[in-house]
Amino acid sequence: MHAPWRIAEVRTFPGYRLAVKFMDGATGEVYMSRLVMSDSAGIFAQLRDPVLFAQAYVEYGAVIWPGEIDLAPDAMYDEIKKHGRWVPE
Repeated sequence: MHAPWRIAEVRTFPGYRLAVKFMDGATGEVYMSRLVMSDSAGIFAQLRDPVLFAQAYVEYGAVIWPGEIDLAPDAMYDEIKKHGRWVPE
């Protein structure tokens, strides 16, 4: 069986939001605007481009964007299971 915390589906929404579904069927939202707009965003600053942000896809159970930008699903899963959403910083 696949690890339950792996991402099965992702959809993007305006305002740097993601809707995610995990392998175990759990669903939730990821609010990325704080991370993307942060002065310390690092590689995530590239996602300020809404066209690039909208190109999110799932590969090997993680959310990926072109340019080798990815979100690790394990911390996301824990927060979504507890609160229905995750706000990375």
